[in-house]
Parts: sequence; C-alpha cells; structure tokens
Amino acid sequence: MDGQVRGPKAAITIIVMLAALMAMVDISIVNVALTDIRASFATPLDQIGWVSTGYMMANIVIIPMTGWFQRRFGFKKYFAASVLLFTVASALCGTAWSLPSLVAFRMLQGIGGGAIIPTAQSILFARYPRSEHGMASGLFGLGAITGPLLGPTIGGYLIDASSWHWIFLINVPIGIAVAGLAWKFIDEPGFVAERRPIDGMGIALLATGMPALQYVLEEGNRDGWFDSTRITILAAIAVIALVTFVAHELEAPHPVVDLSVFKNRSYAAGTGINFLTGAALFGSSYLFSLFCGTILNYTALDTGRVFLVAGLAQILLMPLVGRFAPKIDPRVLLLIGVTVLGTSQWYGSRLTNEAGFHDLVTPQMIRAVGLSFIFIPVSVAALSDLPSATRGNATGLFNLTRELGGSIGTAWMGKVVADGMVHHGAALAQHVTAYDPAVQDRLAQLAQTGGPSDAVLSSQVAGQALVMSFDDGFRLVMFAIFAGLALVLLMKRPVPGVELAGAH
Repeated sequence: MDGQVRGPKAAITIIVMLAALMAMVDISIVNVALTDIRASFATPLDQIGWVSTGYMMANIVIIPMTGWFQRRFGFKKYFAASVLLFTVASALCGTAWSLPSLVAFRMLQGIGGGAIIPTAQSILFARYPRSEHGMASGLFGLGAITGPLLGPTIGGYLIDASSWHWIFLINVPIGIAVAGLAWKFIDEPGFVAERRPIDGMGIALLATGMPALQYVLEEGNRDGWFDSTRITILAAIAVIALVTFVAHELEAPHPVVDLSVFKNRSYAAGTGINFLTGAALFGSSYLFSLFCGTILNYTALDTGRVFLVAGLAQILLMPLVGRFAPKIDPRVLLLIGVTVLGTSQWYGSRLTNEAGFHDLVTPQMIRAVGLSFIFIPVSVAALSDLPSATRGNATGLFNLTRELGGSIGTAWMGKVVADGMVHHGAALAQHVTAYDPAVQDRLAQLAQTGGPSDAVLSSQVAGQALVMSFDDGFRLVMFAIFAGLALVLLMKRPVPGVELAGAH
C-alpha cells in the first residue's frame, strides 16, 4: 500500500496511533471495572464476562472484512467512519441501563474498534515509504503493548474519581477530535474504489457461527449444557456454520479468509501459539482482575496499579527483543517466552486470600517478560516462510486468531470459576462437620466475637472455594500455554532477510 496516503507524516502518525491506542485500551480497561459493573446491575458472576467477550467477538467478526472495506471506501472514509462508530458506541456504553444493553453497546463498540486497529496499521504503512516500514511497525507495536497495559490503570483512576461509566465516556471527546483530524489530514489522491465482490456467504457463516459458539461457551454451564434445548440448538448451529465456513472458504474464488495458508507448517504452528497467547493474555487478565476484586476487595485503582507496575517490564523488553530478534533463531526466543509465560500462571495459581501487593505483581511481571519474548518472534517464525503474495492475508488471519483466543479464553475462564465454586464448595462442606475438632475450635473462636458463627464459617468456606476455583483457572491456562512448546518444535527455521511489514 505504499504511496496511497498523502499528508503530514507526523500528524497522520499521531492521529492513527491515538485512535488505535483508544481501541486497544478499551479491550482491557473494562477488566478492572467488572466488579463495579457487576454490583451496579446485580449481575451473577458467571454473566459478567459478556462485557469483555461481547467486545472481542465483534472484533472477530469485523476484522476479516476490513480489507474489503478499505479497498471499497478508502482509508480516509472507512477510518473516520469507524472512529465515529466507536465514539457513538462508547457514549451509549456510558449510559447503559442494564447488563444486556451494555453488552449490546459493547458489541457495537467492538465493530468500530475492530475496524480501527488494522486500518490504523494499514494507514501507517501506506504513508511511510518502504524503507521506513520498520519504524512504522515499531510504532504500531508500541501501541499494541501500551494499550492493554494502560487500560487497567486508566480505568482504575477514572472509577476511583467518578464511576465505571467514565471508562467509556472518556472516549467521546477523543473520538470526535480524531475523526475530524483524520478527515482533514489523511489524503488519498489516487484512490479508486475496488469493485471486487465481497464473500457474503463466508461473512454470513462467520457472523452466525462465532456468536452461536460464544453463547454456548458463556451460557452452557448456567443452562445445564446439553440438558438445555437452546444450548443444543446453538451448539449445532455453531458447528454447522463454522464447518461450512471452512469448506466454503477453501473453494471460494475470493474468500474473506484464505485458509490455504495453513498448509504451511510454520504458519500453522505459529498461529496456534498466537491463539494460545491470546487466551493467556485475555483469559488470565480476566481471572486476575476478578480475583483482586472478589477475593481481596481491591478497588479498580488498586488493580490498575498492579498491572502498571508489572507491565513496565514489557515496555522495556519489547524494543530490545525487536532489535535482537533478527540475529537469533526466533524458535529459541519462543521457547523462552512460552516457558516464562507458563511459569507466570503457575505463580498465579498459588495466590491466596492473604496475597499482598508484591505477591500480585510477581506473576504479572513474569507474564510481561514471557509475552515480550513471544510477540515479535512468533510473527517472524510464522510469516517469514510464506510467499509475499499471500503474506498480507496471512497477517490479518494471524491477528484474528489472537482475538479469537482471547475471546474463548475469557469465556473458558468464566466457566472454570463458576464450576469450581460448586465443586470445591461441595467438597469443602463435606469436611466441615460439627464432629470435626478443627471445626469445633473455629466455631468456638467465632462465638467469642459475638457474631453468628455458622454464617461466618459458611462465608469462609465459600470464599476458600472461590480461591480454589481461581487457582484452577490459572493452572489450566498454564497447561494450555505449555502445549505451545510442542508447536514451537514444529516450526522451521525462518528465511533470513524477509521483511514483515504489517506483522505485530
């Protein structure tokens, strides 16, 4: 896309990076507000995850379509329209009156945000000459790191100063300014709209199958899984739609997602690692935020501070990894990154209701180090062996899998916590009997305080069951990440000297 965009380079860089940062921040900013939103709407614990997964699922549906929209309407119109849609949806989220309304508006916001991120990246590469694509990639990569890091911190300060509504309303003035400046400064003098037909069938199948799958993942446990007719029907719809989608995309003349790239072994393995990374990044963040809020009674600001302190390691390491990655076999860096990332989840599984600030920062900092050794090397290892003609589509699909992993990981962790509360609660209750000497001693201690000892003891049992459920979640994420070690071994050594414009 070299040469398609004209205008002041510095202004365009600031505009698109501000928009992308705003969209990326919104992926994680909501995590620290889940406890407050849950209290505001009296939402059950197993339902609150929809606030995050609804946004990510909308991202997943829109990302494959952005290339067609860019070619059909041009960067300027599509980018400005996406920012405005995101801005309007943010205002609606800030005025939501119930959980269903908030989830609906978050999905609308996700459509705008999902379009902003790849379009911002494309505009950077279209404005910068090919000799400066490395700089453009570095700028975008920095935004990709900073957004999820700043989200919890910004959210914590806004909630502490006002309420959770402002994590959305803050986007309104920024979005209006960005859309206006984009319309003023971004210029495409040679743009000609492409009339290439869109793969309507593929998009329809994807837009049908993914939401159906997500509903099954989110609501299956609550509705008794396949004891529920609704869950059974939606599971069948998801399977039929997604299987048909794969078959259709493999035969379509102009597929919205070119799945033939998975024939490349390194790409398939790298995409698998990217999927697991997304699940670990978003799933563990969801677990950690809920742990801090429900177990430790941390405020959103306190949780944001943990993320900020721990994430500083990632900001410092990423430029170093980016600089030395071309000189080192990326498979070696990936083995280090996957091992460290898995270790961080093991530390997370050891958290208790007596964890202090240092105990919380440690696993998050280790996680930041692991992710720093994964982001750039996995792109190099997965994409360098592909023909240049297919690399653009492969890059879009590569980024899509990380979003999909995040969505499924978040839903999966919500189910693990909900199931664990029932399972561990029942197991602990079996050992809490009036004939147990330890229980008798504890009841005697509680009686001395003058409170209802039975109720307090039941509350403590429930709290311990919840801690054990979170520990289960962190351990499962750990095992899933370590499965990525096998995928690293399937990769081939990348071709040296291949430019990866567009990868991040």
